[in-house]
Amino acid sequence: MEPLRDLLEENLKILFVGFNPSIRSSELGRHYASPNNRFWKILYDSGLTPRKYEAMEDAKLLDLGFGSTNIVERPTKAADEITKGEYREGSEILKKKIDQFKPKIVCFVGKGVYQQYSGLKVIQWGRQTTSIVPGVVDFVAPSSSGLVRMKLEEIINIYKELVPLLSE
Repeated sequence: MEPLRDLLEENLKILFVGFNPSIRSSELGRHYASPNNRFWKILYDSGLTPRKYEAMEDAKLLDLGFGSTNIVERPTKAADEITKGEYREGSEILKKKIDQFKPKIVCFVGKGVYQQYSGLKVIQWGRQTTSIVPGVVDFVAPSSSGLVRMKLEEIINIYKELVPLLSE
């Protein structure tokens, strides 16, 4: 399977960072393409996008100042298939990407993504008090996977916290 291409450019408003591509996303070459993934609905319902985009339109995120990447490039059926070595290597690569492209906010789509990236074990939802890359806001949101047991409304409310950060 081919790695998913990053949606990256300099000075993004938000860079969304997932665990890794699903098999479906890799097959289609599109971010958050699994039919069980609620990423596009969450972005719209939280007020981050003016309409509900489809995975096939993922590159249009760049027009909004949003980008997308993953901490690990290798596609898997589930995040628990990712090795510790892949997380270590992916974390270093991700830090370099963030430092190079300097997004205003990095939104980690899943607490586990941020745990692997930061090395921290205890993390709260939302804006983090310190950032790994200076000058970039670290924000932790729930995974958009349909496997997450949190109520969708609660997830959307956490993503809504990004909206005022965009105008800071």
